[in-house]
Amino acid sequence: MDTISLQQKAQLSGTVDHLPASKSISNRVLILNALSGNRSVLHNLSDANDTQLMMKLIRSEKPVIDVEDAGTTMRFLTAYFSVTSQHKIITGTSRMKERPIGILVDALRTLGADIGYTEKTGYPPVETKQFSGQKTDTLHIRGDVSSQFISALMMVAPSLPKGLTLILEGKIGSRPYIEMTASLMDVFGVKCEVLDRQVNIPSGTYRSTEYTVESDWSAASYWFAFAALAKEADIRLPRLSAKSLQGDSAIVKIMLALGVQASLEGSLMKLSKIRSTESISWDFTHCPDLAQTVAVVCAAKGIGGNFTGLESLRIKETDRIAALQTELRKIGGDLVEENDHWKLIPSANLPGKAYFKTYKDHRMAMAFAPLATVMNVEIENPVVVKKSYPMFWKDLERMGWRV
Repeated sequence: MDTISLQQKAQLSGTVDHLPASKSISNRVLILNALSGNRSVLHNLSDANDTQLMMKLIRSEKPVIDVEDAGTTMRFLTAYFSVTSQHKIITGTSRMKERPIGILVDALRTLGADIGYTEKTGYPPVETKQFSGQKTDTLHIRGDVSSQFISALMMVAPSLPKGLTLILEGKIGSRPYIEMTASLMDVFGVKCEVLDRQVNIPSGTYRSTEYTVESDWSAASYWFAFAALAKEADIRLPRLSAKSLQGDSAIVKIMLALGVQASLEGSLMKLSKIRSTESISWDFTHCPDLAQTVAVVCAAKGIGGNFTGLESLRIKETDRIAALQTELRKIGGDLVEENDHWKLIPSANLPGKAYFKTYKDHRMAMAFAPLATVMNVEIENPVVVKKSYPMFWKDLERMGWRV
């Protein structure tokens, strides 16, 4: 398997040229555009593989739709094809076939969709057929598994004659993504109401619009990690919104504790170093994609951590908790589960070099890459970054690494 080697580089300075647009926003506006008749003008769509797949597949006339490893694409297209009565088989990679989708399928069946499984019950591939007519205007759905199930139902709800009320049960994870969906629906002409445990979506018609997608805060988080670990850092990031719809903009507050100050300079966000704390406590319920990045920074900087809200990491591209535990041990750190929280054990003495596996997970590759500021790093299967940040390694070259 291919690897990338990065020699230690402690001083960083420059502008990140290829920071991608938000794939979370891009994938939502592509669904909303399709539901409004594909007449909108969309600017700065993400070049991430997940979004490129969505662009291609949402208009595909093929009977079999392969979403590869794109979870958002799988969930959004399942709802879209179901409610628009398109006969499709939606499949993906072997890992995608291990990621549960039963909650969404059950909800769509309750609404009136004819949808089934072609292999294992509760998991992809799924087969969508005819939508026979709305059977209910109220659904109860768990909020602790994936906010993408909720967002998928929200976006298709206006096309239902009675609209839809979603009752959210249990712990609600990634709430900012639910609010993001509501905000984007408003841009396309349908205003829904997001309450504490209820989302009310009226029946209505989406309108076409013109929309520019902001840069991706999840991708930006890796540059915060580089700044945190570097001996000297002067990094600038383009097209980030200070009033972002994205939950991962929480990285600004998290990294203040880990030694990074973010400030706007014109159209760029400047990252510079400040003093870090000795420990940090954080609930990742609403920003789980930041957990790997923060864990690696804490381990490398000798900062103890007490984390909650990591439950959803087990059903991502890989079991991210298990993967983090294995890879952090290579630098003398660990992530120890204690009842309903996780304790981050920092490294007491970093090695001079380390080899990291990525488990076919883009975020594992990018979370461990910033360690190249403090040691020589070798990363397995670097091509995985195409899922969300295809030009990541090019941006590292711009910062002075020979990749």
